[in-house]
Amino acid sequence: MKFVIQRVHKASVSVDNNVIGSIDKGYLVLVGICNTDTREIADKMVNKLIHLRIFEDAEGKTNLDIKNVGGQLLIISQFTLYADCRHGNRPSFINAGKPDLANELYEYIIDKCRQEIPCVEHGQFGAHMEVSLVNNGPFTIVLDSNEIIR
Repeated sequence: MKFVIQRVHKASVSVDNNVIGSIDKGYLVLVGICNTDTREIADKMVNKLIHLRIFEDAEGKTNLDIKNVGGQLLIISQFTLYADCRHGNRPSFINAGKPDLANELYEYIIDKCRQEIPCVEHGQFGAHMEVSLVNNGPFTIVLDSNEIIR
């Protein structure tokens, strides 16, 4: 599982020119799921996401987590995080999770986040989406379950 976390001042997602999710201060999270991912992996990834201390404290140090600052989440499914570009010029997506598994885990991640964060917005799984954001920093973190789960 991969999360690309962008600290934002605001972000939104649209489908067919209709905004379906919008947040202010918080994280835009792009979520990639592969076929070996499980709810247990999702639990660990969400725990890491919620407790990342990447907001600045009064001294300007990145010392606060999203809960400390009353932040919001916008979660977007992004199978292209599993693009394999090693051979040729056309990416292969064979490592991306099959749609049924990926959608089930995506919905599970949203539900787990809602247990911790009052405002969790999301995109539409499998849809062509337009995502807008005002990055704060910019500050972007990539979490890969292969690196944080031992």
